[in-house]
Amino acid sequence: MNRYPLWKYLLILAVVLVGLVYTLPNFYGESPAVQVSPLRASIKADDALLANVGEVLKTNGINSELAALDGNSVKVRFGDTDSQLKAKDVLHAKLGEDYVVALNLLPRSPQWLTSLHALPMYLGLDLRGGVHFLLQVDMKAAMDKALEGAASDIRGDLREQNIAYAGITREGAALQIRFRDAAARTKGEAELKQRFNDYALSSKDEGGEFLLRAVLKPEAERRIQDSAVQQNLLTLRNRVNELGVTEPVIQQQGVDRVVVQLAGVQDTARAKDILGRTATLEVRMVDEEHQAVEGVAPPFGTEMFRERNGGFLLVKKQVILTGERISDAQPGFDNRTNEAAVHINLDGVGARKFKDATRENVGKRMAIILFEKGKGEIVTAPVIREEIGGGRVQISGQMDTVEAQDTSLLLRAGALAAPMEIVEERTVGPSLGKENITRGFDSTKVGFIMVSIFMIAYYLMFGTISVLALGANLLLLVALLSMMQATLTLPGMAGIALTLGMAIDANVLINERIRDELRNGVSPQAAIHAGYDRAFGTILDSNVTTLIAGIALFMFGSGPIKGFAVVLCLGILTSMFSAILISRALVNLIYGRKARLASVSIG
Repeated sequence: MNRYPLWKYLLILAVVLVGLVYTLPNFYGESPAVQVSPLRASIKADDALLANVGEVLKTNGINSELAALDGNSVKVRFGDTDSQLKAKDVLHAKLGEDYVVALNLLPRSPQWLTSLHALPMYLGLDLRGGVHFLLQVDMKAAMDKALEGAASDIRGDLREQNIAYAGITREGAALQIRFRDAAARTKGEAELKQRFNDYALSSKDEGGEFLLRAVLKPEAERRIQDSAVQQNLLTLRNRVNELGVTEPVIQQQGVDRVVVQLAGVQDTARAKDILGRTATLEVRMVDEEHQAVEGVAPPFGTEMFRERNGGFLLVKKQVILTGERISDAQPGFDNRTNEAAVHINLDGVGARKFKDATRENVGKRMAIILFEKGKGEIVTAPVIREEIGGGRVQISGQMDTVEAQDTSLLLRAGALAAPMEIVEERTVGPSLGKENITRGFDSTKVGFIMVSIFMIAYYLMFGTISVLALGANLLLLVALLSMMQATLTLPGMAGIALTLGMAIDANVLINERIRDELRNGVSPQAAIHAGYDRAFGTILDSNVTTLIAGIALFMFGSGPIKGFAVVLCLGILTSMFSAILISRALVNLIYGRKARLASVSIG
């Protein structure tokens, strides 16, 4: 009656063992480390950089515990902070300004756990310390920029089609185009309907003028606003990489706000500087008359930049085009050579300038320079074969597909789509974060001990079984959070403490149901069976209702509320598993093998 088949015992054992393995990394703590990351899209963190970092440390007599590639960075772990600080200074001096060397913390987990992808939970801002920014996107500026770009594109399009117009003016969220006669307006309206689907067009005659009014459609307006927020998110993520933050939180909050949390960063001024940086592109003509010589000052009116192949090239200071005129950039391939390339779309003004520049400089070289962190690098410098119109430009040459993707993202997200204002800023010190960890851990530990004492004193053996199931529940919850690589915050720790109380409630229901059956004169074996069966419905109902509340918190909450909701929902699932399956398995092992059971230890 109270026996599980062997496969169920093995399944429960396997789940608990997996939980133990994925919980273990959280007990090893963290070691001081440095993170070496390239600052340019053209530079990659590879085995050569890993070997170079190892050689620099070995030459300077700095011992490291572990050095490995992690994404587009090299992370090196040390045994003490003195070695960490010394390594940072040495690597920064040897690698130069093309790389950022940031202080970091890495898990001290053994390699066999890491090879199983068993990693500790990340600690949130309130536990590790760092800076928090809440930024608001200026949606009005985003719409103004979109309308200005559309007005410029309309002017260029009408000129290309030789459609006479008197001018274009803005009236709030609409563009008003004036034509000289009705025939030109009809022709212009037909042309604009094909090219500008996001605008609703309407004709009107006023004061002897033939007007065409273009109003941005509501769905297009929403798309522009969403695009502005998403592009700003990409830009911020791209810039935050320089700080070497292990797990930055950069996410949208509401319609027009962005939350940036940088755990472990204490320098607010530096964080502001990183968030305010730009990365862009410039197009200039190559100086064909002079030769670039490293170490020799360039002639007047020119500048010297490094090429991708390591050489140098002189370009004229006059800028033909800047990245502000890029409306889109996507990775792709060169149709002729099938090499990786970046396809760029220019706005109306940019297309016209590029067309004029290529027409006037056929046979000459044009340099496309990518600027990051104030330093420029020549991506490509092709010879202009013919006039290039249409506002579409291709960058190719000595780049692979990954670099093409990175470069296109950098150009697309190099500048903010709309201005952002910091509306909230706060700093959490590392000592306060450590104090929060201690308090959260102590509260959970004290709660667990007090619940254990009560359960064992009140329910004896069944109370002991309930405590073991409660420990398994905590183990599985931490394992799930670690497997998901969740970020643990103070609300998350509150969710763990709440889960303990909810989990033990299920065992109380089961134990009381067994007691009631025994009082009614039912045999111990039958009482155990009936207790678990009849308590199941009540446990399920109470947990489902709480789960619904947790899902609602996750759907409509944000930030810490979502973190609490995740822990709460996972805790409900683990508590159901531990209270019903694990505790029942232990009861079956202790009492289920006795056919004639005289009594049970349940108080």
